[in-house]
Amino acid sequence: QVQLWESGGRSVQAGGSLKLSCEASGFHSSSRCMAWFRQAPGKEREGVAAIQSDGSTTYGDSAKGRFTISKDNAKNTLYLQLDNLKPEDTAMYYCAAAPYCAIPLRRTTYPNWGQGTPVTVLS
Repeated sequence: QVQLWESGGRSVQAGGSLKLSCEASGFHSSSRCMAWFRQAPGKEREGVAAIQSDGSTTYGDSAKGRFTISKDNAKNTLYLQLDNLKPEDTAMYYCAAAPYCAIPLRRTTYPNWGQGTPVTVLS
């Protein structure tokens, strides 16, 4: 059974940094496409960043230049480094996994989701 557990979300001042983690079980991270999405109150869930099994990455416009996705296959863990955070980055951040992802930042690509970790950026 595929399970994903996110952690690392908290409140931080604007301009600060956070590193989110997503521990996976039921599959090996080297064999799946994995991604981070976020959802702010009253808004649609949006794709932030994705990393394919070969290590290639895709970033959403909001993440480019500020966020970095990575994974440690030995620990079966996905990461998202968030730098230069802005109040508009406030959201619940979700980890997702799929056997493959032709469209990496499309929500419907991913059948498996974690419960989310909250990030609040204070101005």
